[in-house]
Amino acid sequence: MSMDIDQANQTAVNRMMEARPILKAVATARDVIPGMKDNLFLHAGPPIEWARMSGPLRGAIIGAMLFEGIAKSEAEATPMVERGEVEFDSCHHHGTVGPMAGVTSASMKVYVVENAEHGNKSFSNLNEGYGKVLRYGAFSDDVLKKLHWMNNVLGTALADALAQSNGIDLRALIAEALHMGDEGHNRNKAGSLIYLKLISPLIAKVVKDNAAESEVLQFIGDNALSVLNPVMAACKAMTDAAHGVEGSTIVTTMARNGTDFGIRVSGLGEKQWFTAPAEIPVGLFFSGFSQDDANPDIGDSAITETAGIGGFAMATAPAIVTFVGGTPKDAVNATLEMYEITFAESKYFTMPVLDFRGTPTGIDLRKVVELGIAPRINTGIAHKNAGVGQVGAGLVRPPLKIFEDALLAFAEKYNI
Repeated sequence: MSMDIDQANQTAVNRMMEARPILKAVATARDVIPGMKDNLFLHAGPPIEWARMSGPLRGAIIGAMLFEGIAKSEAEATPMVERGEVEFDSCHHHGTVGPMAGVTSASMKVYVVENAEHGNKSFSNLNEGYGKVLRYGAFSDDVLKKLHWMNNVLGTALADALAQSNGIDLRALIAEALHMGDEGHNRNKAGSLIYLKLISPLIAKVVKDNAAESEVLQFIGDNALSVLNPVMAACKAMTDAAHGVEGSTIVTTMARNGTDFGIRVSGLGEKQWFTAPAEIPVGLFFSGFSQDDANPDIGDSAITETAGIGGFAMATAPAIVTFVGGTPKDAVNATLEMYEITFAESKYFTMPVLDFRGTPTGIDLRKVVELGIAPRINTGIAHKNAGVGQVGAGLVRPPLKIFEDALLAFAEKYNI
């Protein structure tokens, strides 16, 4: 049987690597996300109900309800949720990804990424930057004001700009950023500047108001995470292309909702998740915060590692250690360790420091369980209370148990 599994894994990994994600458009979520409706709120990670949600996720849901005008205050929003007037689902069930809480609601503008090779689409919301933001559970007036500006001014500018173009090749952008010191998850300084370079002439063409144009370009340029959301959608398009290959043990989703860490596997079901309690990341904390303030791991951004960048490409981004801890040598060793649990090396994402070796690509369930090595993930750290925001950044690994459970389910399904 192992020969067949290897063949299935080859198919899955090839589909992942050959996917060509193109940023095609910015549009309103309800118009483009499959199954989106007005009272549905998508969130990061595996499915979860309100009672088990962590502080940052609850805060982001409340903020999104205020943004949508469904509720006028937290006091009004919470009972509505408890009465079942709003619905929740995992972003991943709708081709969508979002960083941290990942909350996406019907009238939010989203990036639309199309995989030119296989035709599947993926979506992600717009990045708010650092500080007090919805994705960390903040919902004060200034947070909502910024979200409305992003939707109405930034979102409209991006939508009109992309409509003037053939789209932006995100696979090429990621490949270039990896040669400029990014790893594509926590360090996106180069990628965001490449994005600004590509989008700014298009924005200049469509935004007629000089003050608005300046504001939009400054917002994109000032935010070192601007490109994270399109990159996450690109990785989602890649990993979705690899999902659903019969007999494949390749992991196609790693995602966290602030309570549970969940994975999905190519050869197992579309909505079959394997979950365990999320770990608390270990890392460097901003001034005035400590490990005691940290929320368990949260966000869909581990889709980057699932696609072979992020923590898997740390070797190419030595400066990442100033943000997540450790030394440049640790960054190289992190990448070398990930070759042990992956099926292939990327054809398109290469690392100069390792003689342009391809990044470790395609997490193989069998290897994770056999070697007892869990994938490495670079991540932001959220405060456990809603609305405080990011308190640091660091490293985390998923619990090994979810890989063991998935392998048992795989053995059962395929009678091995």
